[in-house]
Amino acid sequence: MNTSVEISYYPLNVEFITPIKDFIARLKKHGELSVCTNGMSTQVFGKYKDVMTILTDEIEKSFELPHSVFILKIINADLNIVVNE
Repeated sequence: MNTSVEISYYPLNVEFITPIKDFIARLKKHGELSVCTNGMSTQVFGKYKDVMTILTDEIEKSFELPHSVFILKIINADLNIVVNE
């Protein structure tokens, strides 16, 4: 089963950009994921078990920074659709 996850990450820290960029960079190192970013969130696409295992590990690493907040939206479908304008 494929899944799509939309992630918003809020490190409650004065320096918040670096932890966000680090999290995204770590996700992009996993070849089994497709990762898309924009100014509001990060979208991750792939096989459900791969996505959830990787997210569990990478979120745990981010939790080393105190007071990190993650908001996830998860759907059991591949919504990685490119729309031509």
